[in-house]
Amino acid sequence: MTKGIDDLQPERLEQLLAVRGLTKGQLAAQVGVAPSTVTKWCKGDQSPEAETFERLAAELKVKPEWLTRPPMKRVSAPLFRSNASALKSGREMLEARTTMLQEIAVLMSEHVDFPRLNLPLRSFIKADQITSVEIESAAEECRSLWQLGRGPIQDLLLAAEGAGVVVVREETNIPVIEGLSCWSEELGDRPLVHLSADKANAFRSRFDLAHEIGHLVLHKHLPPPPDKETYNLMERQAHQFAGALLLPAQSFADEVRLPVNLDGLLTLKQRWGASVAAMLMRLHALRILNDDEKLALFKRRSARWGAKAEPGDQAWPPEKPRLLRRTIELLVSEGVLSAERIPFFVGMSTLDIERLCHLRESYFEQPGQVMDLAMLRDSRGRDGRSAESASGGGDIIDFRRFRR
Repeated sequence: MTKGIDDLQPERLEQLLAVRGLTKGQLAAQVGVAPSTVTKWCKGDQSPEAETFERLAAELKVKPEWLTRPPMKRVSAPLFRSNASALKSGREMLEARTTMLQEIAVLMSEHVDFPRLNLPLRSFIKADQITSVEIESAAEECRSLWQLGRGPIQDLLLAAEGAGVVVVREETNIPVIEGLSCWSEELGDRPLVHLSADKANAFRSRFDLAHEIGHLVLHKHLPPPPDKETYNLMERQAHQFAGALLLPAQSFADEVRLPVNLDGLLTLKQRWGASVAAMLMRLHALRILNDDEKLALFKRRSARWGAKAEPGDQAWPPEKPRLLRRTIELLVSEGVLSAERIPFFVGMSTLDIERLCHLRESYFEQPGQVMDLAMLRDSRGRDGRSAESASGGGDIIDFRRFRR
């Protein structure tokens, strides 16, 4: 091994290649070295000289020190909401991006207590064990735990964050992958959800989030799907959960006028925050529509509006993550960390932090005012946890204060 920056972590280098969408050859050209040199760095067989190391960090848009930190434990194998055209490189990029999200959350958790995890507990180990009745029950329990009642959910993303789920929603330039969910051991077995903002449709984004919550509840203990048949089954189960969570059986069905027609569902779309397509699928799951009726209404929908867009799609703004943004604002407001210090503390570029934490552009140049969601730690033991969290408790800010 040649002399150089011996602490370079190959796993972090591979992670950044995925995040930036670069091949080893492309990175080599940007840094000014041979492709074989980058390959040796990734294998740990060679170290870059100090000057080259600085260029490497600059091209990858991280602080040099970040490349030398021991990597954190990887998140669990993500479950992707995608279609068959999703490229392997796109999946790798989003998984690496979610790993960066995990790292930010872990670093912030040194100073704050996030909301306690509050999801229904299920212990299924095979997808074919999960029945429709159990899916409906799990969605109903989720609403009960989150105190959502039986009516429309005003802000599903806020409710999920209040239940301890860490969510990011950002443009990915990979529209065929609409979301992913996974679990973080580093965060004490806390779930992470990454949503695509590429389609800018609030109704579809809410359904994507509900779908990922379904994976978290139903499929936590399942291994990655071994074949397409199992994958499709798990997708259908997450779809049913999403429909049951957004459109509870009795209260939603009571508002649907019979016979079902598209114009009637359009009036319910704005009230329930669900697309006409999602409502048609829900009515079929509830056996209010049979197969032929569902097919006929979908054909009518496609003829009137096209396959994707629907009237009123722009009436709702997409729901936005708040947890990490308000955590950073809280730390800055309370003087725990200065805005200038946070990018060095995290080790990433300001743009990455702003996007992953949903901060406004150029936040670190002019921090804004704070609205608390996380609670600052006011006492910590040797293990870094507050006295309250060490005993399993600890007060947190009630997210329901911030509902529209």
